[in-house]
Amino acid sequence: MIVVGLGNPGQRYENTRHNLGFVVVDRLAEAWGAPPLRAKFQGLVTQVDHPGTGQRIVLLKPTTFMNLSGQSVQAAAAFFKQGPRDLVVVHDELDLPLGRLALKVGGGSAGHNGLKSITQSLGSPDYVRLRLGIGRPGPDFRGDIADFVLEAVPPSDEPACESMLVKATEALELLVNQGLDVAMNRTNRRD
Repeated sequence: MIVVGLGNPGQRYENTRHNLGFVVVDRLAEAWGAPPLRAKFQGLVTQVDHPGTGQRIVLLKPTTFMNLSGQSVQAAAAFFKQGPRDLVVVHDELDLPLGRLALKVGGGSAGHNGLKSITQSLGSPDYVRLRLGIGRPGPDFRGDIADFVLEAVPPSDEPACESMLVKATEALELLVNQGLDVAMNRTNRRD
């Protein structure tokens, strides 16, 4: 299994909505005691044996910038001989309210350039996606969608964002321990 967190490299993008996938991968690496991430496949990568199951998991943060994420993902998938169903892509999602997350397989890109690039590079949309809800900008927002996703998470949104990040790592833990169906049922439930 390869868990891919989407984001953009560099300090300028570090705390933006678009980089939440990177945050999840960093948290998994820490929780699972992974070796440090190292440069490979146009990204930062590490491998870890999951502490509970012993399953070998690759953690990847493409450093190609979002629009070219597929280059990194395809290179890693080819090297580790993993098909689309063996990939879990963690990404920000405008179409989910802030703090909500959803796990699904396949689908369109909904305008997300990272997903477009991955689908194009793999030749298939049938990979697992963990969607992290960031909501859409309010009516008073000045700018376009790119401005919104590349904006730092505002302090007022930090508690909801933090709660979502905790739930995201729990969802991935569930996926590894109990499989996709159980993880989807529990993650996608609306409390």
